[in-house]
Parts: sequence; structure tokens; C-alpha cells
Amino acid sequence: MLRSGSRPLFESLEAWKLAHELALRIYRETETFPLRERFGLTQQLRRAATSVPANLAEGCGRATTREYVRFCSIARGSAFEVRYHLRLAGDLGFLSAEAYVQCDDGYDRVGKMVHFLMRSLERQA
Repeated sequence: MLRSGSRPLFESLEAWKLAHELALRIYRETETFPLRERFGLTQQLRRAATSVPANLAEGCGRATTREYVRFCSIARGSAFEVRYHLRLAGDLGFLSAEAYVQCDDGYDRVGKMVHFLMRSLERQA
């Protein structure tokens, strides 16, 4: 695994740090969703939320820059998916307006950060 000092390289990425914090927040927020949504929206939202930092981490471990960019693209797509699920949860009344805005803003930031990371990687390739 690629490392920077004693930590895996992906942990030094600002996009990964924010995506990880947001995934933790999504887990906390979905704790209060209706039980009937446990295998529906709760699961979908959690999967998409964990996909963002997981794909950034996996991309860091890939052998080529091209592969890394591909995993960044998947992470960015997952960030957009989370934003839709957040909107749905808010519209269904499962998420407070404040939580929706904070999480949506966070995933908007992550998406932009990943976009710029991809552009930087493509210039290096």
C-alpha cells in the first residue's frame, strides 16, 4: 500500500478526509430513519456515502494514473448519488433541513475537490 510516513497515502487527501467525515455523519443521520427504510433508503444512502472515500482509497492503490482517475470518477459519481438520496430523505421528512443543507454542501465540496484532483492527475499523466 502506498504510504506517506506511517499513514496510507489516501488519508492525506483532503477530499478523502472530508468524504470520510461525511460518511460518518450519514451513518449518524440515518440512525433516525424509519425502520421500514433499513433495507431501502438507509442502505442506499450509506452505500453511496461510503463509496466516495472507498473509491478514493482504492484509486490511490492502483498501479497507473489512468486507473486512479477512473476511481476518482466513480467517487465523484457516488457523491452526486448521495446528494440525490439526501434530497429524497429531506423531501420524505427523514432528514432535518439543517442536516440536509450541511450534508449536501459537504458533498458538493467533495465533488469539486475530486474534480480538481482528477484534472491534476490528468495533467501529470
